[in-house]
Amino acid sequence: MIPYSVLDLSPIPQGATPADALANSVGLAQHVEALGYNRFWLAEHHNSTGIASAATAVVIGHVAGKTQKIRVGAGGIMLPNHAPLQVAEAFGTLETLYPGRIDLGLGRAPGTDPQTMQALRRGMGGGDRFPEDVVELLGYLGPEQEGARVRAVPGMGTQVPLWMLGSSLFGAQLAAHLGLPYAFASHFAPEMLDEAVEVYRQRFQPAVTQAPRFMLAVNLFAAATEAEGHLLRSSMLQSFINLRRGMSGPLPPPEGNLEAHFAPQEIAMADRALRIAAVGDEAQIEAQLRALIARYRPDEVLLTGHIFDQTARRESFRIGAQVMARINAEG
Repeated sequence: MIPYSVLDLSPIPQGATPADALANSVGLAQHVEALGYNRFWLAEHHNSTGIASAATAVVIGHVAGKTQKIRVGAGGIMLPNHAPLQVAEAFGTLETLYPGRIDLGLGRAPGTDPQTMQALRRGMGGGDRFPEDVVELLGYLGPEQEGARVRAVPGMGTQVPLWMLGSSLFGAQLAAHLGLPYAFASHFAPEMLDEAVEVYRQRFQPAVTQAPRFMLAVNLFAAATEAEGHLLRSSMLQSFINLRRGMSGPLPPPEGNLEAHFAPQEIAMADRALRIAAVGDEAQIEAQLRALIARYRPDEVLLTGHIFDQTARRESFRIGAQVMARINAEG
């Protein structure tokens, strides 16, 4: 049985507002909850006119309050932007309000540009404290330590499940060393996927969890026909190219002729970065997901995909759920 979940960045389509995007996220969460998805994760990004989930913990609380049982969490919180105590308090509060339903995925990247990073960071001095900050955060969310002079309230004793996120060997090694579950950002940075999964599994030391738990992120663009699936994907390709051009903005509508707007090398670059994907009709989606699962043997699959039209977006995740249920039923 492979649980399947959703990663949503609360994308803002062209012509829409952040309020529209947040309402879309709530509607999608309710939709995928009814379809049997395990988790609904939101991600921290800043200074982007195309993403509405910058205040990630706030959005998580809103989505959790509008759903009943699906786990809701961060995929993830960019820990260098925050003091561990503040993260523990925020997610300890969420866990207190919605017990047994909150996840906390941690990333090492700032999730923004250098100028915004300077505006966000709690301190620009010193080196990389990410490993120490993760350990500090684990301590705040764990059992109360006798004699501790700093406590997260709410937070201590909540044991909010932590996931390590990553797109390189650093996150894989740290997750293995700390005995944490590990989610790889294969949906946009797959270059080191094979090596990172191998390192994580080989070096895993039981601690927070007793066995490795690996989550594979897959772009999903499912539709009635192959052509429609690829057309849906064109919005994400455009958005990715625009981001690399330094022109991040709202999610563009689908475009059937990308070559008229972008250089061939730009399209090829985006194709490579977004290649961990299932695109097309239901039969093609099933074949592609089966191949990815056979190759990487994930303990969970995280499906994502920036789709402009909300009806098409929901239909894509409906097809994804139907395919994953069939894969699980057949073992």
